[in-house]
Amino acid sequence: MSSISSQPLSGIRVLDLTQIYQGPYAAFLMAMAGAEIVKIEPPGGERMRGSGQSETPMAFAMLNSNKKSLVLDLKNPDGKSLFLRLVDKADVLLENFAVGTMDRLGLGWEVLNRRNPKLIYASGTGYGLSGPDADLLAMDHTIQAAGGIMWATGDVGQPPVRAGGAPCDIMSGAHMYAGVLTALYARDKPGVQSGKGTRVEVSMLESMYFTLSSEYSVLQRTGEIPDRNSRRTPGGAYPYGTYQCKDGWLALICVSQGQWGRIAQVIGKPEWGNDDRFSSPRLRGNCAAEIDAAIEGWAEDLPVAKAFANMRALKVPVSPAKSIEDVRIDPHMHERGMLNWMQDEELGDVVLPGSPIQYSEFDRTALKTFPRLGEHSREVLSTWLGVSVKTLDQLSSDKVI
Repeated sequence: MSSISSQPLSGIRVLDLTQIYQGPYAAFLMAMAGAEIVKIEPPGGERMRGSGQSETPMAFAMLNSNKKSLVLDLKNPDGKSLFLRLVDKADVLLENFAVGTMDRLGLGWEVLNRRNPKLIYASGTGYGLSGPDADLLAMDHTIQAAGGIMWATGDVGQPPVRAGGAPCDIMSGAHMYAGVLTALYARDKPGVQSGKGTRVEVSMLESMYFTLSSEYSVLQRTGEIPDRNSRRTPGGAYPYGTYQCKDGWLALICVSQGQWGRIAQVIGKPEWGNDDRFSSPRLRGNCAAEIDAAIEGWAEDLPVAKAFANMRALKVPVSPAKSIEDVRIDPHMHERGMLNWMQDEELGDVVLPGSPIQYSEFDRTALKTFPRLGEHSREVLSTWLGVSVKTLDQLSSDKVI
């Protein structure tokens, strides 16, 4: 049980103008750390809320837990005026529009910084706010291509392929979160920047560079781009791959000589643990066909659960290749509170993730399902700005909120 009842970001007010995955993930992490997140949506809602489907997509539900929804027409003078008043009260603003959109609305960094010098203004983009590619539109798919992820994924002789999921969006969202927290710390710490806000800039492209560290190591060492190989790592570890079992697939990697000896024992080749032919990752790689054949022969008649248990018992890095349904019901993450069965009024029984970040001295923030469109419009304008019921009625009638 923690000794502190409040949350790390309690008292921090955030205006969230973001959409799709990148910015909403950063805002979600802040919400789960206790910040008050006001998701400002246009009339009709953020475009991922509907996405042309009959019900709210699960992705929207996952990324927008614990937020408040305020509908505000920023193209309406009254809506813009209310927004500027909210900025006066905010600690953080998050946006991931195309470069220049906020400036065209008259709500860019320079304008809002003059109005609220303490504001942390975070911009998430595909390629950055400057440079020759700043005007390129970006989605996870194209950033995977631009950032080398596709080129490094798949197998030689086959076209480059995308990695599963949306790694560029989520990675850059995590960087946005880190950037905002760093800026808040600098603002509130005594010193030169004390009390001053700043603009935080995060590029999806730049956020992905470090993920290819192994590939860049090979390029630097050899002068050659490593071939795509879904069964090998450019880092040289071996064995490294997925092996077919009786009813599924097992992922296995060996990163030390001790692990190799234990793998050899499990697959029925204990003498290989001391065989000079296999005494380093490079030498084992030279014997890949022989090693893979032995592992495959061991695995093919075993249920994946048994093969996993045998390797796990000897402390080998190993896992079944799980389907997303397997992951969704994973007992380990449910027990730790990362995954939670919830009841949603629209979607019914759903599994929603919490934050992957836990704090020993703070209670885990209770998870709340995503807000309905405009659910908190009146509450936010009343509590933040003291707007009267009569004025709220008029704003609603005028379709400003």
